[in-house]
Amino acid sequence: MHTSTEQLFTDARTQNGYLPTPVSDDTLRQLYELFKWGPTSANCSPARVVFVRTEEAKARLVDCMGPSNKAKVQQAPVTAIIGMDMAFYEKLPQLFPHADAKAWFVGNETLIAATAFRNSSLQGAYLMVAARALGLGCGPMSGFDAAKVDATFFAETTVKVNFVCSLGHGDPAKLFARSPRLAFDEACQLA
Repeated sequence: MHTSTEQLFTDARTQNGYLPTPVSDDTLRQLYELFKWGPTSANCSPARVVFVRTEEAKARLVDCMGPSNKAKVQQAPVTAIIGMDMAFYEKLPQLFPHADAKAWFVGNETLIAATAFRNSSLQGAYLMVAARALGLGCGPMSGFDAAKVDATFFAETTVKVNFVCSLGHGDPAKLFARSPRLAFDEACQLA
């Protein structure tokens, strides 16, 4: 697979609509096999993903979405719910065997919450870059009822939703005009 910075960043766009081209389960497995390699602190890997693709699951997710995001979920071939496992540290003996990293987190709810949120956000970004590398478009969304998503998709688990991202082959006719970005001097400083 050969990808370019254009495919991943400068020509890539946030999708607002999708072509009726399905995304196969094999592609979703390839997507995971790419994004799982992105770095997280202490290799904690707290992201847990539900790939919503059936009509029944879409209807359940649509019911959790804000008004402006309902149609995006309904139309997308797949919508990924990027969750964060609040018990991610239980996997640290497997994922970070060179230290007793689990002990860093047990009983420290503030550190658990910050680490789960920060690193599952990173993993969600890796998912989007990997999706673009595989030729898919993405549309990240934060307009949803988090408690409802958790109750609908993560009930009786230690996972909570972080954000939602539609996936598929984007419809160029539904793109908005390119929005500006901040200049280097507005966003960065050299220290």
